[in-house]
Amino acid sequence: MPIQVSSEIGRLKRVIIHRPDEGIDRISPRRAEELLFDDIVYLPKMQEEHDIFTDVLKAFLGAENVLETGDLLAGAIGADAITKEWVINEIVDYEELPKGLKKTLFDLPDERLANVLITGYLEEEDRILFDPIPNFIFTRDIAVTVNGHVIITKPGKEARFRENYLSRYIFGSHPIFSHLEDEGRIINMNNYEEFPPSHRGEAVSMEGGDMMMLDQNFLLIGRSERTSGQAIETLKERLFEKAVVNNVVQINIPQERSFMHIDTIFTQINTNHIVAFKPIVVEGLSSNVEVHRINGTKVFYHSIRDFIINEINPKMEFILSGNGESPYQEREQWTDGCNLVALKPGVALTYDRNPHTETAFREAGYAIVHARDILKQFKSGKLKPEDVEDTIINLPSNELSRARGGSHCMTCPIERE
Repeated sequence: MPIQVSSEIGRLKRVIIHRPDEGIDRISPRRAEELLFDDIVYLPKMQEEHDIFTDVLKAFLGAENVLETGDLLAGAIGADAITKEWVINEIVDYEELPKGLKKTLFDLPDERLANVLITGYLEEEDRILFDPIPNFIFTRDIAVTVNGHVIITKPGKEARFRENYLSRYIFGSHPIFSHLEDEGRIINMNNYEEFPPSHRGEAVSMEGGDMMMLDQNFLLIGRSERTSGQAIETLKERLFEKAVVNNVVQINIPQERSFMHIDTIFTQINTNHIVAFKPIVVEGLSSNVEVHRINGTKVFYHSIRDFIINEINPKMEFILSGNGESPYQEREQWTDGCNLVALKPGVALTYDRNPHTETAFREAGYAIVHARDILKQFKSGKLKPEDVEDTIINLPSNELSRARGGSHCMTCPIERE
């Protein structure tokens, strides 16, 4: 099946997700900030909320097209014993574990080993081997599909390094993806030869939340808290060399945790609709846009809105978080009111905690329905997923929202129409 994404809104056909795992239950208040979580969470409730999110995805895409990282990792482990040994060696060396553990890990069944590598807990010895990777639920960040190519990203924070190892393993060894390397369709930003630090020592770091395809010829990349200028420059050269896109758009935003990726301040949900944080996206506060063309020319815009209107779609309208009013726009941007994933044009998922943004959706012509209610309608046969149009689906979010990432963050699309 194809690996292909050329927009943010084409009908979603296959996606990678990660259910919150038991490693999250080990995060203490003292270490929450270090592990990039803003709060400790109640895992059973978080899993319950994520399961509803997953059920909605399965209803629209089919269960077989909603891929879980744990299953993918187990599939990669079972596909290739040589690479299995490589990943165990990498993890043991990086985490500074006793080398005697290598055989213990290698002898585990594939599913058990996958669980240990994700959670850090070796049940057979009741032993915590290493820290959890709680941000693995945000699969958007691990890799991005761009016009038939997969870009394996490189995190800027140490707490996410093991995610990166596991992602490289999945995309290198799982049968769904293993052919991509031979076809020259993998761009691995962890390759130091192709993605070195700058002469001034700026490291390469980039996360998928800073990358968007608003058009098949435009890849947007945020210069943010998590994505470095050197990463954008080196990736741009690689993309142009392979003619993957004709334009790489650098979006410079404040380097603050409140706006850690560009998908925290805007996402597209329909042909003519983008959900946006007004101060930065529309008014251009502390931000600007540089468009780099494949022919070597460059264009500058003073705001994200100006770029989109002039380069992407002159009819684009902006639905504002908090309905564009303070303090609600700041509150609801913080709780991911701008961070939506489109299942198809005009149908998108968001959290159920942003009432002023809901008002803006209704004023723009959208129906609002809770995920639990729409799942009941699907189960009873009163409604079919294919008949849903111009609808915002609210997800339960008491615990999920504490992790600082919305539905866009929790999805890694690998195929769209």
